[in-house]
Amino acid sequence: MSRPLHPSFLCPVLSILFFLMFGNTVSTRAQGQLEDYKRSAALREKIQGKVYNAPANVYWTPGQKLWYLIRTARGREFVVVDPRKKTRQPAFDQEQLAKKLTEATGKKVDPFNLPFTSITFGKDDEEVEFVAEGTTWQYATGSFAFRKKGPFRAEPTDRRYWGSSRDELDEKPVFSPDSTQTAFIKNYNVYVRSEKTKQETQLSFDGSEGDYYSGNIQWSPDSKKLATNKIRPNKKHLIHFVRSSPDDQLQPKLESREYLKPGDALPIRRPQLFWVESKKQISVDDALFNEQFSLSRLEWRKDSRAFTFEYNQRGHQVYRVLEVSATTGAVKSLVEERSNTFIDYSGKRSRHDANDGQEIIWASERDGWNHLYLVDGATGKVKKQITKGEWVVRNLVHVDDKTRTILFAASGRNADQDPYFVHYYKVNFDGSGLTALTTENANHTATFSPDYQFFVDTYSRVDLPPVTVLRNSADGSVVLELEKADISEWQKAGWKAPEVFTAKGRDGKTDIWGVIIRPTNFDPARKYPVIENIYAGPHGSFVPKTFMTNNLSMHELAELGFIVVQIDGMGTSNRSKAFQDVCWKNLKDAGFPDRILWMKAAAQKYSQLDLSKVGIYGTSAGGQSSTGALLFHPDFYKAAVSSCGCHDNRMDKMWWNEQWMGYPIGPHYAECSNVTNAHKLQGNLLLLVGEVDDNVDPASTYQLANALIKANKDFELVTLPGMSHTTGGEFGERKRRDFFVKNLLGVDPPNWNEMSKDVAGSEAGK
Repeated sequence: MSRPLHPSFLCPVLSILFFLMFGNTVSTRAQGQLEDYKRSAALREKIQGKVYNAPANVYWTPGQKLWYLIRTARGREFVVVDPRKKTRQPAFDQEQLAKKLTEATGKKVDPFNLPFTSITFGKDDEEVEFVAEGTTWQYATGSFAFRKKGPFRAEPTDRRYWGSSRDELDEKPVFSPDSTQTAFIKNYNVYVRSEKTKQETQLSFDGSEGDYYSGNIQWSPDSKKLATNKIRPNKKHLIHFVRSSPDDQLQPKLESREYLKPGDALPIRRPQLFWVESKKQISVDDALFNEQFSLSRLEWRKDSRAFTFEYNQRGHQVYRVLEVSATTGAVKSLVEERSNTFIDYSGKRSRHDANDGQEIIWASERDGWNHLYLVDGATGKVKKQITKGEWVVRNLVHVDDKTRTILFAASGRNADQDPYFVHYYKVNFDGSGLTALTTENANHTATFSPDYQFFVDTYSRVDLPPVTVLRNSADGSVVLELEKADISEWQKAGWKAPEVFTAKGRDGKTDIWGVIIRPTNFDPARKYPVIENIYAGPHGSFVPKTFMTNNLSMHELAELGFIVVQIDGMGTSNRSKAFQDVCWKNLKDAGFPDRILWMKAAAQKYSQLDLSKVGIYGTSAGGQSSTGALLFHPDFYKAAVSSCGCHDNRMDKMWWNEQWMGYPIGPHYAECSNVTNAHKLQGNLLLLVGEVDDNVDPASTYQLANALIKANKDFELVTLPGMSHTTGGEFGERKRRDFFVKNLLGVDPPNWNEMSKDVAGSEAGK
């Protein structure tokens, strides 16, 4: 007679039987399966465009009313608001207009899906003008009068490539303020012509092809003096592309773009002063602006006593506002900024000259935080620090010289709120009367009326749908509640709000902020690989702070079986100067010590985060950082997808890279280079690059690929024909998701080619 089996023996046997009987079922419930891809696609289908009653933009009319477009359950609806009457109503009768437009065009028009999304209000805000079917139409809202105005002609736009230099010899003649004369460039020199006699007078005589006068001429308000720049041009740096698959021909095309890179020569501008009546050219000493990165904002004082311009020294460690006397040509400094690291001229520069320059409102980080200062316009001395504290001014909105008040945006002043939340304030020139115009615990976006008496405030968080109100600019009081977003369709779809999470950074005391995004079928009993969406450019902060109405990609990625995070580490902007300075000559840092600590803290709180499987992806500077994660932190990051990365800062655009990496070009550029450090690669890497990327030279990606090949490293490279600076569109998104499914989940992605065949076969059989 056999003995009964011991329980210790039964356990592994039962486990094997369970696996044999139910293994396939368990497999279909694992992450990264086709059902997860379908659910990811379905999520977008269910919620995209389904946030109702949330204006994307607000526009003010000439009559000081405002209008906006919202999406409701029945479609798109135009709304108009009168702040003084405190009324909110439909901008016009959409059903009546749809009927008239149907009759006029012969095409059925849905009243809540009108064929236009923009309107222009005419006289007294009673007449609406819009463009539909290539025609401009007018509609009088009171009388229902409706007429065809004529064919639509778009205003010409400047379509020059961003890096192209402007031909300053090609400027049109400039009329004097009194219209009696014109100034122009002829044979590289400055001329003036009398409009009465047509007689031409030559004012300069030393212009040449290699050292010419700019046609961007500025007349003094009294029409007696001229200011312009004499320019010594630089040698243009061109980058070249082959467009392999042009739409209009079979053969490829060779294309070129102007593209200055770190270390390249720059044009030299020297301001020049002319007295027109006496035909004199007054010498302007260049001692205060002779190591220039740029000269900008050449402007005359209203009383014609002087003109000013701004000087950015190459290396971005000295920045000056300079004034040139119209009487003597003497140059003096009105404002001077100096930094041992960099001056964030591209992100924090704000200046207002009050009362014709008697005083200057100036933004500076000189005390370690970006604040406003009142500067004496005659002596350049600081009269008063207007704002102060461990918070930052984000934007100078409006300055009223008569009332001596300032409207501005700032963040970090509310100790109990996210330090990145933008709020709006009013303050007097002397720093008194600081008034918060917004207080709700959310990120605020304000659109002010033309007279700055009112503003529309839309506020939200990643976990709070948008609320839109009309406020009084005097004290921030709510004049009218306009909209409260409806996300019921999102809730029906099972959408999970991102979680805001904070942890201490590398210094053990600074809060690092980020978000955690989970799938709709999140199971607390499971482990999930973590994928970080990175962008660590020092010019901003990037973690979403408003409701992510149109930013669904991280949610879709999470649906495949991941937890997706986004973090602002040190080296990014909108905190203290010291917080941002971490990036100085050290872009490879990218805040990684803070990011890693943040994820470890999150995993300590939430056991579902599997930090043995961490992926990372990013584009442009994020492309550089995501690859850098595998090169410099391979013990933590295991897989990366990098799109159009600037993998070597010597290969990327000058203005951005010299600002953070400095000038001249020293060995630190190579130390931060993914190309130089390619031999350190561990983990799995996918590179995507647009064939004709004219934002980041695609050679940057190809040189990285070359270095990886020489180092005998394995990686994947996808070139995107015809695409510029891009994440790759739908194809690139699919490649990115499949890469993470395979390398973090260990699951083979669906065979899309076979699926395409099945679809093609079914379509053919119809």
